[in-house]
Amino acid sequence: MKEREIFSQLRVFPPFAVRIDGRGFKRALELLELEKPYDEKFAHAMADSVESFFRESGLNPLFAFTFSDEISLFFNEIPYNNRIEKIDSIIPGFISSALTIQLNLKTPVSFDSRVILLGKEDIYRYLLWRQAETWRNHVSSYGYYTLLKTGLTENEAASRLRNMKASAIHELVFRHGINLAETPGWQRCGILIYRETYEKTGYDPVKKIEVKTQRTKIVQEWNIPIFKSEEGRKLVERLTS
Repeated sequence: MKEREIFSQLRVFPPFAVRIDGRGFKRALELLELEKPYDEKFAHAMADSVESFFRESGLNPLFAFTFSDEISLFFNEIPYNNRIEKIDSIIPGFISSALTIQLNLKTPVSFDSRVILLGKEDIYRYLLWRQAETWRNHVSSYGYYTLLKTGLTENEAASRLRNMKASAIHELVFRHGINLAETPGWQRCGILIYRETYEKTGYDPVKKIEVKTQRTKIVQEWNIPIFKSEEGRKLVERLTS
């Protein structure tokens, strides 16, 4: 029956990204009574789940970008002979378990997964795309929950939102006391998780001298720049180098 595993030899070669998206989150998260449209506890749980992946999965992503219930992880190397079946099962499986632990969920959650082929020069364009989606999600989420507050049903709010331009949503939300340009940066631009190298000074008791060593730490950056800015471009260049 081994020959029936028709995709088992399908491979990907780095660099590439793996994007996972939450599936069926609504029911499980409703039990937590999270703030709408954004809940900082949930955002921390997502970022901490990614950090746990960096520490404990045995894989070595370059960095990750997350917003809402979406995570993109970028790789220059991966074990399992680069087999897509392994990549697309282990990564969402790990994050699903990590998020369940972080939020102490009683109802299971899951992620779907896809592999995106990228040349090194494509990573920047991919991030521009996903950050633009972060902003669109930000605008529509605030618009949707503002419409609900006006008394519309969920179906009515979704229907109204489909026919509204972004400028109209901005104006609607602003009339209800929210300036979308002044909401927290992580809501508008997303969150980055990456490893950072730093120098640590210590003491060698054998040689009785001060020594310096290179260490790494995992950083969660909650106030990232817009990637299309000069600062944003330089940050991506640093992460991919």
